[in-house]
Amino acid sequence: MNPILKDVKHNPTLREETTSIDMQTSSLDIAREIYHLPFNDLLFRAHYIHRQHFNPNEVQLSRLLSIKTGGCPEDCGYCSQSARYPTRLKASKLMAVDSVVSDAGIAKENGSTRYCMGAAWRSPKDRDMDSIVAMIQNVKALGMETCMTLGMLSTDQARTLAAAGLDYYNHNIDTSEQFYSEITTTHTFRDRLKTLENVRNAGIKVCSGGILGMGETIDDRISMLVTLASLAEPPESVPINMLIPIPGTQLSDAPPVDPLEFVRIIALARILMPKSWIRLSAGRTAMSDETQALCFFAGANSIFTGDTLLTADNPDENHDAALFKRLGLKRASTGCD
Repeated sequence: MNPILKDVKHNPTLREETTSIDMQTSSLDIAREIYHLPFNDLLFRAHYIHRQHFNPNEVQLSRLLSIKTGGCPEDCGYCSQSARYPTRLKASKLMAVDSVVSDAGIAKENGSTRYCMGAAWRSPKDRDMDSIVAMIQNVKALGMETCMTLGMLSTDQARTLAAAGLDYYNHNIDTSEQFYSEITTTHTFRDRLKTLENVRNAGIKVCSGGILGMGETIDDRISMLVTLASLAEPPESVPINMLIPIPGTQLSDAPPVDPLEFVRIIALARILMPKSWIRLSAGRTAMSDETQALCFFAGANSIFTGDTLLTADNPDENHDAALFKRLGLKRASTGCD
C-alpha cells in the first residue's frame, strides 16, 4: 500500500470517513474513497495536509517558454504541436540561447523563480544537446531554477542534463495507463514511466502530472494520481492541466471539465503527495477566480505566469496579481523543496 494512503488512513485527524476501509484494500480503492468524500470534508483534509508542509498563502510562480514549436511526430490527441493534426501551427527551429536567456531574465523580474523550457520533440537529438546545456547553465546563472520538457530521454541524455545542472524535468503521464492508448498511440504509458525513471536515476527532480477533460473517467483521473504517488519517490512537482480543446486536434470537441471535479482532483493530489508542488497549469483561462481560489485552498500552490503556455493562452500577469491581492496570496520566494 502507498505509505501516504496508509498515513491518511491512520491519522486520527484525517480518518473520520475512512475507518471502515479494510486495510487490505488497494491504494486505488482507498484513493477513490477519499475522492468521493463530502466536498467540505475532502477540502478540509487536503487543506490540513497542505498547511503541514507549505505556507498556505504563498504560490510559486513559473514561466514556460516554447523553445522549439510544432512539427512533433507524436500523435497525442490533445496537442496543437503534433504534425499529424491540421492545427495550422507553423513549425520552428530551436531558439537561440541568447533569446531564451533574455526571456528568462524578464520572467525573473516579474517574479518567477522557476524557468521551464519546452521543445516539441519525440526526444532530443544529439546535435541539439550543446544548445540545451547552454540554456540550462545560463538560466541557472540568473539565480533561477531550471526545468526542461523535451520528450523521452535516454539514460545518457538524462545524465547530460543532470551534469548541466538541470533542476527539474517535466514529463507528464497525462492520464491512467488504462486510458492512455485512447489519446496516444506513438508511444506507450510504460515509455513515459521509463523516462521518469531515467530522470530520477540521474539525480534530477521530477515534474509529472496530467490532463483532465480528454474523455477519461473519474477513475482514470484517480488512477493517474495513484500512479504518480506510488512511484519510488513521488514527483516534486505535479502539474494538473485542464484540457484546452484545440481546433484540428483529436480532442477539439471535448466537453468542459466540471469545476468541482477539478477541485476534487487538486485536493486528492495534495493528500496523496503532501510535499509536492501542485501546479495549476493549462486551462486557467477557462477557470473562474472562484474555482482557482478553491484550488488554492485545496492545496494548489504553483502556477505558470505570462500570457502563453507553449502555444495556449494563459491569464495575463495583471489578472493574476489582482486575484492574488483579493485572496491575500503572495508569491513564494523560491520553488525549492
